[in-house]
Amino acid sequence: MKKLLYISLVLALAAVTGCDKNGNYGGGKVSPYIAIYDVRGIYKGEDVKLTTQNMFGATKLAAVVVSDHSGNNLPEGLVFVQDARRLDALRGIALKIGSEAAGYVPGDSLHVELNGATLTNEGGLLMVTDIPKGGITKVSSGNTLPVVRVPINKILEHPDWYEGTLSVIVKGSFNPLPAPTDVFSGQKMLNDGFGDITLNTLPGSAIANNVLPFSANYYGIVLNTFNASGDTIPEFRVRKADDIVVLSSEINIVPMVISGFLNDANGSDNNYEYIQLLATRDIDFSVTPYSVVTVNNAGTATPTGIPVNGWATGGLRTYKFNLTTGFAAKGTYFYIGGSTKVINGSGSTNISSANWVRSFHYGNTDGDGFGTKTTNLLANSGNASGIAVFAGTTVTKDTKPLDVLFVGANGSIYSAGPPQVGFRVGDTDYYDVRNPITLEDQPYYRAGSNTLNLVYGGISTGFFNLLGGEYNPVLGKWVKARSQVILPLSATSTLTDIETEGATKLKE
Repeated sequence: MKKLLYISLVLALAAVTGCDKNGNYGGGKVSPYIAIYDVRGIYKGEDVKLTTQNMFGATKLAAVVVSDHSGNNLPEGLVFVQDARRLDALRGIALKIGSEAAGYVPGDSLHVELNGATLTNEGGLLMVTDIPKGGITKVSSGNTLPVVRVPINKILEHPDWYEGTLSVIVKGSFNPLPAPTDVFSGQKMLNDGFGDITLNTLPGSAIANNVLPFSANYYGIVLNTFNASGDTIPEFRVRKADDIVVLSSEINIVPMVISGFLNDANGSDNNYEYIQLLATRDIDFSVTPYSVVTVNNAGTATPTGIPVNGWATGGLRTYKFNLTTGFAAKGTYFYIGGSTKVINGSGSTNISSANWVRSFHYGNTDGDGFGTKTTNLLANSGNASGIAVFAGTTVTKDTKPLDVLFVGANGSIYSAGPPQVGFRVGDTDYYDVRNPITLEDQPYYRAGSNTLNLVYGGISTGFFNLLGGEYNPVLGKWVKARSQVILPLSATSTLTDIETEGATKLKE
């Protein structure tokens, strides 16, 4: 055993150290380049002189420029660079070099001498100063920069991770809603459905007097500042006009959103499944009708195969409820589903006092227009199932939903074609009819970036899918995306358990 251990150690040392062609030990060489990730880790709250000792033997940065001073919207004298040399973790940092900063443009690859420079924090922004004269060498230019979509909540959680990096905030809009004449100049609150961040535009910048769009993608750089309490507060700066890609100039307010559902009741699901919706405005269904369609892609659901007729497939695949009577007040929940109107299967609490806009025994009744009577509106097999809301009662393969959510991703649900075939989506917190980054059309679930879905919780004694989120009917968008909570229910659960503080709500 000792001999075996000795041989193992010798082999391990040989593998690590290596030999030259004559069998002589050549020694290991430390890379002269340090990752920005490691440079940022050196700072501990006080200025520090960078040396080969505290940089682990390294002396330089090899990074790519992301700043562009042509739009006059970045701090003067600073070049922002980024790299992903350590753990593929993208990190950025500012280099304070004075007027020369304006001479560098995005895509310039730089080698920066750090030995003898100072790492400091000015007003919340970490930067390298006192770079030796002639210490920056441009190695190449025109290098491609990665496009990194960063939800605002991630920036708020880890501002140091994103400081100085090139990021894109997708589907950003302003809260409060801007007037038609409002311009970028100053500080505006930008929301992407995940959080709010200050978009700071300098009064003298090239975009200062540009009118605010309703919805756009914002490419730019995260800068950190300190508030009065000394806390780090991130803000976002676009660099020039081209960093703003307008997606929409119109507000599209949906009348209702899917706020929850029970797809796996205790015991049999036949006639016990239901869907909860939240009205975003007063709705008189006798005047303005709508419809809700469910899709069941269980392996045995017919017709099988890719759904060439999408939501209008019918049979055991899709089932439609027409909403043509009743009323739902703005900000209230209403329900569609089985005629039993109980919270969790046979013998559970009666919730018929809730606002049931449409309910009937779907186990022995065909759907309104299409859909064969079924014991399951939504699959319990792990295959994809879904719910969609439509304007009016006519639904074809080409009709776009007002709101839509899917559970799971398995089964025959999409073909890239040509032609493309599947279940159409609308512009929601989960899906985009057009890819927000590439701007390519992606009208179906599982096409392009439309891959988000809720999870199937598995067969149990009954659970409700509580979809916490916040929809702003003034902005016509989700200011907080829906998040799934699988809420176990009992036979004695009540309506207040599913119309709870954690449920989807309106926020104005």
